[in-house]
Amino acid sequence: METTTGSGAGGVGVAPARMDDARRLPEEPLVTVGPSSAWRSLNLGEVWAQRELLYFLIWRDLKVRYKQTLLGVAWVVMQPLMMTLVFTVFLGVLARVPSERVPYPLFVLAGLLPWTFFSGAVVGAGTSLISNSHLITKVYFPRLIVPAAAIGGRLVDFCVAFSIIVGMMVYYRVEPAWSLLLVVPLVLLATALALGCGLLLAAVNVRYRDVGVALPVFIQLWMFVSPVLYPTTMVPEAWRGIYELNPLVGVVDNFRAALFGGGFNLRALGVTAAVTAVLLVVSAFEFRRVERGIADVI
Repeated sequence: METTTGSGAGGVGVAPARMDDARRLPEEPLVTVGPSSAWRSLNLGEVWAQRELLYFLIWRDLKVRYKQTLLGVAWVVMQPLMMTLVFTVFLGVLARVPSERVPYPLFVLAGLLPWTFFSGAVVGAGTSLISNSHLITKVYFPRLIVPAAAIGGRLVDFCVAFSIIVGMMVYYRVEPAWSLLLVVPLVLLATALALGCGLLLAAVNVRYRDVGVALPVFIQLWMFVSPVLYPTTMVPEAWRGIYELNPLVGVVDNFRAALFGGGFNLRALGVTAAVTAVLLVVSAFEFRRVERGIADVI
């Protein structure tokens, strides 16, 4: 059989020039999958539609974290207990830090629980895009799910670790106040604050990997300028207004007040709520701006 490439009466074929034109790809992609430029680019509806992926990533994070460990999930309980023991010996016994009529081990544990959740959530969310780069570069899904899953895993840890403080309250015979119900909205406020910090840090960390290196150090310093190991009343009154600009003051102070009763620090709580709201808006816009090119830069 003979095949011709001419245009004669009996010839059937395609000119080489036309074949080259057919094979040539366009310089710009015909379809670009990515976020829109409107506020809905956060894809909250799409995140809800793909909530099963969020649950899967939370479960995967928990399994990977405690895989091949002898104690497994017991580390969620052991970590705050060991830190409470160390701080009780050096600060409660030796330095005699006041604890506002609450046994110091219980006082410091009530500060460590929200702090451990917040610090772990911020670090996990801030580095989540980099640690999940293999997933982000292969398939499209709302990128907001990745830092949200990192925070969700830490929230599960917090719920497990909360059983410790219940047991210690029974041990020290501290009766819970009616305000114990306010723990739930305070934890939600801490979660929103962690989400705002995590989104902003995750967006910046995509381009500047210094964030991942400096973040643990910054978080450690943040603990000492927050009332985790000492009461806010130790801060001089002249400096207390500036001190309460730290959004964690409103979380930790009022978390203790909800557990043990006493006066709530409403001024610090208002500052925390305002900072959280502003931070969520700013971090959402920054995350949206970076989201389009994450797969190319990461």
